[in-house]
Amino acid sequence: MAKIDDMQLFVHVVRSAGLAAAGRKIGLSPASMTARINQLENHYQTRLLIRNTRSIKLTDAGERFYQGCLRVIAEVDAAEQSIAINDCELSGSLKITAPSDFGKQFVAPALSEFVALNPQVKPHLHLTDGLISLIEEGIDVAIRFGNLPDSNLISRMIKPNKRVLCASADYIEKHGQPLSPDDLVDHRCLVMERFGQPMNEWHFKNTIIRVPVAMSSCDGSVIRHWAINGAGIALKSSVDISVDLANGSLVTLLDEDILGFSNKDKEQIGLQFVYPSRKFQPRQAVAFMDFLQQQLI
Repeated sequence: MAKIDDMQLFVHVVRSAGLAAAGRKIGLSPASMTARINQLENHYQTRLLIRNTRSIKLTDAGERFYQGCLRVIAEVDAAEQSIAINDCELSGSLKITAPSDFGKQFVAPALSEFVALNPQVKPHLHLTDGLISLIEEGIDVAIRFGNLPDSNLISRMIKPNKRVLCASADYIEKHGQPLSPDDLVDHRCLVMERFGQPMNEWHFKNTIIRVPVAMSSCDGSVIRHWAINGAGIALKSSVDISVDLANGSLVTLLDEDILGFSNKDKEQIGLQFVYPSRKFQPRQAVAFMDFLQQQLI
């Protein structure tokens, strides 16, 4: 099992973003970790990591080896699970990340139902409106909005989606309805924040408006609740506010004009599953993707 041990150690190093951090997790000294990685590189006669005192970076060969390690480890885990339980029963860890608002409304309840049907699955749900590295964090499935250029990841469409401007009927009654994008400069705008920067450049088909920031948050669910409570106009994904539109809590504005947060946004902004580009996805991850997609249709 020496090769499997080396592969698991290498995965720990990559996910921990350093030899010392990985060593602390598995109880090995920095010197021992360095020696193990040196032995691995000597065995394959190639450099796998670019190392300095603060960080590591995968070489091209290291990236290929890392992806291969993930495949082998996943296969070994699946083989062990098949011995421990009936092949028809799903089991094992399932790590998912999703945008905060969508995750709270749709992923969390679906995951609870999924685990009730498959009690041997042990899930972890990480909600964030920022982007995290799937490989470094060991994520099985990410749910993301928009187009994804990263060639190391593969995606699967969940359902069509688009950006919309929305507000409550109470807000419109008090402040009036914007008739053009230019009118937004005179309105209270509820703005998403990412990495400490307000996303207040809203893109329309024929113009870009830097809207005034009345209130801001890095959590999309907070923005939605503020809009429902009449605090202002928000730019949201249509999927996020689908229930609110159906029950009349929110209405959409300037539907023919809005595009989104950047010049890369189109009229349709997909809602997608994203996962590492490896052949053998964990069975529980594939099953949950199917389960959630059926609930959203």
